[in-house]
Amino acid sequence: MDEKDREILAILQNNSRLRPEQIAAMIGVDQAEVEDRVKELEEKRIIIKYHTLINWELAGEEVVSALIEVKVTPQRGSGFDNIAERIYRFPEVKAVYLMSGRYDVSVLIEGKTMKEVALFVAMKLATIENVQSTATHFVLKKYKQEGVILEDKEKDRRLVISP
Repeated sequence: MDEKDREILAILQNNSRLRPEQIAAMIGVDQAEVEDRVKELEEKRIIIKYHTLINWELAGEEVVSALIEVKVTPQRGSGFDNIAERIYRFPEVKAVYLMSGRYDVSVLIEGKTMKEVALFVAMKLATIENVQSTATHFVLKKYKQEGVILEDKEKDRRLVISP
């Protein structure tokens, strides 16, 4: 992977809807080279998925997000990997991270209601072997996600003039 690949990745991370000819013009190469490089990055799983960020609240959909702290007993030979795999296989789970600090694994999930999230924790997550404890934190409001400010209120920067 070279500097051109890094440039392509940075551009796609910011806006994955750009066409190869647009990217080519931005980095000064031809379209075919961009297409070849992107294909190779996809085959190597450096580019894993193209993503659309949706503000479901503005779309009128109720989505409950929760961050769950999970304390686990690591397994001999695999550490936390097998437990993390069991957790990330659930469709409700949006992200799983191995953490340093008070808890071992951080799990981000989404559901339609708080009850649905609570049942996931009680019936699926907490019952996994080697899970010692969980602590669920419900997201009350999202201000910024994936590097994007969700409610950017442009302030009027004009000077107030009064008679």
